[in-house]
Amino acid sequence: MSSTDKNNTVDVQAIIDSQPVARVQWRILLLCFLVTAIDGLDTAAIGFIAPALREHWQIGAAELGPVLGAALIGLMLGAFMAGPLADRFGRKRVLLGSVACFGVFSLAAAFAQDLQSLALLRLLTGLGLGGAMPNAITLTSEYCPQRRRSLMVTGMFCGFTLGSALGGVVAAQLLPLFGWRSVLALGGVLPLALLPVLMLALPESVRYLARSRPGDGMAILQRIGALPAGCQGLRIDEVAEGHSPVRQILAAPLRRGTLALWLAFFMSLLIIYGMTNWLPLLVRDTGLSLSQAALVSALFQIGGTLGALCLGAAMDRFDSHQVLVLALLGGAGCLFAIGQCHGNYALLGLSVAGMGFCISGSQVGANALAAAFYPTSSRATGVSWAHGVGRIGSVCGTFGGAWLMDAGLSFEALFGVLMLPAVLAAAAIFFKGVRPAAALPANTHITL
Repeated sequence: MSSTDKNNTVDVQAIIDSQPVARVQWRILLLCFLVTAIDGLDTAAIGFIAPALREHWQIGAAELGPVLGAALIGLMLGAFMAGPLADRFGRKRVLLGSVACFGVFSLAAAFAQDLQSLALLRLLTGLGLGGAMPNAITLTSEYCPQRRRSLMVTGMFCGFTLGSALGGVVAAQLLPLFGWRSVLALGGVLPLALLPVLMLALPESVRYLARSRPGDGMAILQRIGALPAGCQGLRIDEVAEGHSPVRQILAAPLRRGTLALWLAFFMSLLIIYGMTNWLPLLVRDTGLSLSQAALVSALFQIGGTLGALCLGAAMDRFDSHQVLVLALLGGAGCLFAIGQCHGNYALLGLSVAGMGFCISGSQVGANALAAAFYPTSSRATGVSWAHGVGRIGSVCGTFGGAWLMDAGLSFEALFGVLMLPAVLAAAAIFFKGVRPAAALPANTHITL
């Protein structure tokens, strides 16, 4: 404790928890939703324009691969870099820098004259995309009351899936009229247009300010709920750490939860990206028409959005770890069902929707779980590095799906193999939940 008397300080989270959700909190949620929506649109853009790129440069799938994979690598690197920077310099600053980064380089990519420059610009775009998402999650979570944190964080994250879906609709309209460059240009203009709004209307995290600029933090907190008379400072119930954020998340007592979250993120995103990239082709190969295959694939995204909201609400009401474990095991069951009922169109669609609800919904819920697990001094790093490890899983899912298909596995066997990552993700969340409160010793405070 500092020399400031505890009776003259106010606990940040206690004020947030004791008040109805204020207008400033809803504004933060909306702005971060818009960031994730544009992030989703920009991330998915390259997939929507891939056929046009192949036709424009008269190239094969192998030559297009580096362009498609460049953004994924950038997303991974951006996530690893952005977290420690946000814990040191603030969530808002790094979020603004990330949005500016992917806006500028997406716009520049619209003017690329060859595949090499396009791949490089997509890599740089990915750096911004990878930094924006985890900081939006962190900033949102630090303004949420505990009783509604999971639902608010998962609701905000739904912007990503809706933005990805909107990207497909927009690309379908722009491509015939203006070509593939217009889609990338839109992905650059939108974040740059949003940037001034974020600068003016998005506050810094009050929990971060409690550690760095308590006077500014008190002014923001006053807009959420009246501070007690005579309040002279802010307090957050956490251990004051002097180590770097990376060392904090890998040191006891955070190490156990960190490794469990990394495994869960890796396995979940492996499945999600494997399904996103290869499910339409797999379903098409069962004999369904192109329109039927597209509809079944869309059910995966619809199920994921519904799952995020429902599981987020359940996590606020019941034990978060148990909710996610049951959902991931349910997802494994749905993967098994997909392999068994591919001859029945209705059951196949229902199983795919269920898989999206359980697997994709659980991954969104895991974001809220990670944000709640880490202390303020390392929260952005913890969430960002979990995303970085998850992005490695997304790359493995993308290339692993191609390898499994080339191996000649049957439809049933392929989805049987995919059950294993779902079970491992469930085991990781269960392992973390054995001692969920181990991160912070009781009765410890930081007082500013």
